[in-house]
Amino acid sequence: MEIMRSTISVLFAVLFGTGLAQEVPGQPGLDLSHSRIAREVRHVLTMLPNYNLFDYLEFEISGNDTVTLLGQVTRPSLKSDAESAVRSLDGVGRLVNKIEVLPLSPKDEKIRVIAYQAIYYRPGLDAYAFRTIQPIHIIVKKGSITLAGVVATQMDKDLAETAAREVPGTLGVTNNLRVEGK
Repeated sequence: MEIMRSTISVLFAVLFGTGLAQEVPGQPGLDLSHSRIAREVRHVLTMLPNYNLFDYLEFEISGNDTVTLLGQVTRPSLKSDAESAVRSLDGVGRLVNKIEVLPLSPKDEKIRVIAYQAIYYRPGLDAYAFRTIQPIHIIVKKGSITLAGVVATQMDKDLAETAAREVPGTLGVTNNLRVEGK
């Protein structure tokens, strides 16, 4: 059976007009019930009150209406809130929650703040900071940074990675940013 994977930051761009509007690609043969469930899951996840740029949520829909939640969050309550919100949706048969709660770490928290400033205050990327929802997610785990989300150009993707690599105390950077339209 086909699997549909959707990324919340793409939806943010579509819903909030961040200038990165792109359609989440559908899959050929995907039935209408899966499309409806995907829209509803995206909606409830984006509406979670504590979801921010230091968290990253994704989901997959497969088989007999099985929804698998994926990603990393900084608070256990966000993991349980996401599960509760999706579980309450009509048409969700089985729910698998694979959201990882990042470990508490003062060092990681410091890296998050410095990485935010390095990326969002950097000339060329600073325009992303003025959007309703910032599209570059900064995930920090045990000193390593992972960038996720959607940017407008390859240059923005490269610039964000360069900025993250300049953060003191960072053990490594993984750039999972996607370029709009690719």
